[in-house]
Amino acid sequence: MPANTYQQGRIKQVFSDKNAQTSYLISQLTLAEKIGQMSQFNNDAENLHNAIKQGNVGSVINEVDPDTINELQRIATQESRLGIPLLIGRDVIHGFNTIFPIPLGQAASWSPDVIELCAKIAAVESSNSGLNWTFAPMIDVSRDPRWGRIAESLGEDPFLCSTLAIAMLKGFQGDKLSDPHSIAACAKHFAGYGASESGRDYNTTNIPENELRNVHFPPFKAVAEAGISTFMTSFSDLNGVPATGNKWLLNDILRTEWQYPGFVVSDWASITQLITHGFAKDENAAAYEACNAGVDMEMATDNYAQHLPSLINSEKISIEHIDAMVSRILRLKIDIGLFDNPYAANSTSSKQLNSFHLAVAKQAAIKSCVLLKNDKHTLPLSKTAIDSLAIIGPLADDGYEQLGTWAFDGNAEHSITCLEAIKAYVKDSIKVKFAIGMETSRSNHQDGFDEAVNTASDADVAVMILGEEAILSGEAHCRSNINLPGCQEALIDAIYQTGTPIVLVIMAGRPITLATILPKVDAVLFAWHPGTMAGPAITELLFGEDCPSGKLPLTFPRTVGQIPLYYGQKNTGRPASESTFIDINSINVRAPQTSLGMTSTHLDTHYSPLFPFGYGLSYSQFEYKNINVDKYSINMGESLKIAATLRNIGKVDAEEVVQLYIRDLVASVTRPVKELKGFQRVYLKAGQSKSIVFDLHTDELAFYNRQMTLTTETGIFHAWIGGSSDTELKTEFEVILPSE
Repeated sequence: MPANTYQQGRIKQVFSDKNAQTSYLISQLTLAEKIGQMSQFNNDAENLHNAIKQGNVGSVINEVDPDTINELQRIATQESRLGIPLLIGRDVIHGFNTIFPIPLGQAASWSPDVIELCAKIAAVESSNSGLNWTFAPMIDVSRDPRWGRIAESLGEDPFLCSTLAIAMLKGFQGDKLSDPHSIAACAKHFAGYGASESGRDYNTTNIPENELRNVHFPPFKAVAEAGISTFMTSFSDLNGVPATGNKWLLNDILRTEWQYPGFVVSDWASITQLITHGFAKDENAAAYEACNAGVDMEMATDNYAQHLPSLINSEKISIEHIDAMVSRILRLKIDIGLFDNPYAANSTSSKQLNSFHLAVAKQAAIKSCVLLKNDKHTLPLSKTAIDSLAIIGPLADDGYEQLGTWAFDGNAEHSITCLEAIKAYVKDSIKVKFAIGMETSRSNHQDGFDEAVNTASDADVAVMILGEEAILSGEAHCRSNINLPGCQEALIDAIYQTGTPIVLVIMAGRPITLATILPKVDAVLFAWHPGTMAGPAITELLFGEDCPSGKLPLTFPRTVGQIPLYYGQKNTGRPASESTFIDINSINVRAPQTSLGMTSTHLDTHYSPLFPFGYGLSYSQFEYKNINVDKYSINMGESLKIAATLRNIGKVDAEEVVQLYIRDLVASVTRPVKELKGFQRVYLKAGQSKSIVFDLHTDELAFYNRQMTLTTETGIFHAWIGGSSDTELKTEFEVILPSE
């Protein structure tokens, strides 16, 4: 007999052995109660209290009031037959009450430390309210900026995404899941969701297995190995099979190949949507497909509750299969410590939005901003060199829009806007005038242009704060064009005509096509949606209190027609180059058709991006020299050191994100022209030099070959070290088999 005791059917003492506790609970649960553990209810579900009392609810989503959560947990633990507590889930994506930059912005920091701390604070604040499970991180490799959910992503690169995802996971889950302020994390969306056709949310994805394994799976495999608590299925189908009913994904890959022990939750109503996909004929079939594939918990809908009993009775689904699923759910509840204390912590204002949390939010925003252009050292601005400043734009003084997508629990009243922060910073030293210019970022009328032009004409510098409202990115908010919406470009042109220098600050949830705008502005600071402390962060950067150090986590195209455009492309049989670039305007009339000398380009735009992956300027300048390897040839299974000298040749102390790229020149399947394999944030004082060293093991050169086997192949590799993916500082090395 187990050592713990039960009174009135409720747990009074936790088993010393978690597996024994799980097994005992499984043995005590009725079939209805097992299916209840597999069911997640929305917080406004009808008869929720009674369903919890009957043991028919395993999780509740979207309840954040601590008193309400405590009452739900009281019912679950004191009025249900076995007293099993609830998982309380919420999309805590980039903060809870303190809102940090959107995940894509955090990725631009290239700082695992920043991302881990932001997630940790989000876990502290949300756990204070009684939440114990977040549906983050979203780690879909994302290469189409039209897709609204790119704002939630960590960018286009599997290595960067994997590294930052692990940092976010550590922040949410802490050292131990049972710690009071740890919450369970969820890897979403498994898998391939970031490759939705045409950048339309929920859309079809067709991805060859080799591409899945080499590009889309690595972040998920990385967090699975790092101990993430749960996975979530994608809304989309994958090669014809919806992810929520995809047994190959959830069983063959996740469970069998990766040996993942945690549980899988569907996305919102995605089991029912198997019918809409045309994959299941009715709800009974949908419940079967999802359960058979390996979806342990159903979010929001009740297909499992309605149809699993009959599927089990007809032996289409075995009770052993159900027991394994429920065991995974119960095990998480035990690991979190819910049987010890399921209740919300004391949610006092001193624990939410406190000075430390706000300071971290400001630093995260500072490190996330990317300086894209800075002609004639327009930035930083000087309080002593200018007398008047025009602040123009609909996002300059809007505390709500700066929060970005998926900021349910943030409050615009807590935001500090750019206008507020700039005025507070300059005080009486600079005359500041504000003109909104446009009512919203989407406005197509120019009623406010005259005021904006007059304001700029009287100023030494115009700081224009433009971009996208929060609602223009995020789930189901995709765009066919990714230019500045509304008449913002016309507003820029109107201010340009005044002759006043323009500093453009862009808040957005995705890359924006800026090719037509760049010639008209003197500086561009891309701030994403920076969160609660956007104003102080941007102000400190504009006035040089801090130095921009963010780098792009994805490629910025010149035009939407280049999409998908990413740095890790294949070389093709006819790679583009400057020598073969064709200008559409230079083609002769009635020129004969020929393919000789043609390359992989568009006729009407340059083949290169507007800004490459990893790009970002500083108020200082950095010089890279003397790249070298400690040995030219290394045996399979060994490591080598790749080093270069970095020098701050500017006049400003600054941080640089140093990046290591490699290329496998010849392989059994075609490989990208460059792959990120390491990065370091390095702080150097003006004039200081430092040797930057990367250790690279041959295992880190592995890829999935034609047989879908992870392998490193012998041969010659190129390696680059620099400040972006277009660096040219190159060396090479060779991987060989050890001599016998």
